[in-house]
Amino acid sequence: MTPMAEHDLRTSEEVPVTSSVTDARLVEEARRQDRDAFGELVLRYERRLIRVILRFVHDYELARDLAQETFLRVYERLDQFDSSRRFGPWLFRIGVNLTLDYLRRRKRRGRWALFSDRLSDRQPDPEVADPRKSLDLSQEVRAVLEQIPDKYRSVLVLRDLENFTTSEIAAILDRKEATIRWRLAEARNRFQKLWLRRQGQTTAPFASESETNEL
Repeated sequence: MTPMAEHDLRTSEEVPVTSSVTDARLVEEARRQDRDAFGELVLRYERRLIRVILRFVHDYELARDLAQETFLRVYERLDQFDSSRRFGPWLFRIGVNLTLDYLRRRKRRGRWALFSDRLSDRQPDPEVADPRKSLDLSQEVRAVLEQIPDKYRSVLVLRDLENFTTSEIAAILDRKEATIRWRLAEARNRFQKLWLRRQGQTTAPFASESETNEL
C-alpha cells in the first residue's frame, strides 16, 4: 500500500441536509428567483466544495474565494442545468474547472510553485541538513501530487482523497467512466513511482506523455 492510501487526508462529515426537499426541487425554485432555495443548496455543498478546492490550492482563504465564485457561476447558469441529472456533480464540475483554470493562469504568469520553496526541484547542499525531513506526511503527499499532470491528479484527488465514485467523477470531469478508470490507474502508478523516487528509491521510467494523452 502506498502512502496515498495511508496518509491522514481523510474526508470529514458532510453538513446534514436541513430539509427533505430534493436538490432538483431547490434548483427549480432558485430558477424562479427564490434566494432561500439557492441558499439551501449553498448550505448543503459549501463545506465539501471548499474542501475539494483546498486539495488543489492549499490556501483556505483562496479556496473559499474560489468556492464563492463557483456558486456565483452556478447561480448565473441555473438555466443551463439539465434537471434530469444530479446537481452535485454539475456544481463540482464548475468548481474544479474554475480551480484548475486559476492554477493554469498562475503557472503561465510564472508564479507557480509546489510550496513556498520548491524543495524537490533542487539538490540540497551536502553541508546543510535536508529540509524535506522536517515536512510532515501530508506535505510530502501534496508535493508528489503537484508533480502529476492535472488530468491524472484531478481524478486521483477526487477518488482517493474525496471518495467520489467513478460515475460522479465522470460527470464532474465530463469524461467517460472507462476514461476515468484508466486515468485513475495511471495516476496511482505515477504517484507510486514519484513517491518512491522522492524517498530515494529506484523506479522504472514513466511512459511518455505522448503515449498516454489519447485518453
